[in-house]
Amino acid sequence: MQSIPVPSVQELAKKSLIKVPDQYVIPEGESVLASNATSLPQVPVIDLSKLLSKDLKELEKLNHACKEWGFFQLVNHGVSTSLRENMKRGTVELFELPMEEKKKLWQKEGDIYGFGQAFVFDEKQKLEWADGFVTASLPTHLRKPRIFNQLPQLFRESIDTYSVELKNLAIEMMKLMGNALAIDPNEMTEIFTEGTLTIRINYYPPCPEPERVIGLKAHSDLGGLTILLQTNDVQGLQVKKDGQWIPINPYLVLSSSTLETS
Repeated sequence: MQSIPVPSVQELAKKSLIKVPDQYVIPEGESVLASNATSLPQVPVIDLSKLLSKDLKELEKLNHACKEWGFFQLVNHGVSTSLRENMKRGTVELFELPMEEKKKLWQKEGDIYGFGQAFVFDEKQKLEWADGFVTASLPTHLRKPRIFNQLPQLFRESIDTYSVELKNLAIEMMKLMGNALAIDPNEMTEIFTEGTLTIRINYYPPCPEPERVIGLKAHSDLGGLTILLQTNDVQGLQVKKDGQWIPINPYLVLSSSTLETS
């Protein structure tokens, strides 16, 4: 997965724009709007503590979530509030760095690590109204020293702890999903033996014409599991179910196209 460097949308948004530059305006018909909230199905909520206590009803709920949805909200997941708050704080502070400091962490052409956007292959390509930041986290030898070693020390420490917690959580969820789907749990975990973990952080600046842009295009994730953490209460994330876009608030677990079931 490679990309070419793009300008900072966060810096662009600081210019008190009245209109969005053409490169960010999405073609008509490509906007994604949530369906009528009063008639939408509810995203499954899975309680990890019940799964760990061998609750068969909760296991059946997980089976349904995997087969019929492909994502679910996870509660009682065991990742401490203090650790999540440290990650949120570090994320906010990362995007508050002066632009001169961010430039040291900007993507290089042909790479995805650092500040920028993914899957940008052409200078004329339509861009998303968002800045992203990507770093490899686990195993540690995959980290790019140019990127990871330049992060604030407290944020690096939070990433270290958070990554281990999420790796353990992901492995546990893979095993439980295997049980729910009547698949050997070892087969589920063997697919991802090295346990690689990449952290992607997205920032969506205010926009003068929000109806003409998109923060993140509709997509399916690569890899095994995606675990999402939201830094504030601004609703924006949507998932697609039976042709309807449903707004949700994570902590959310999404299975990727690699783990599709039928």
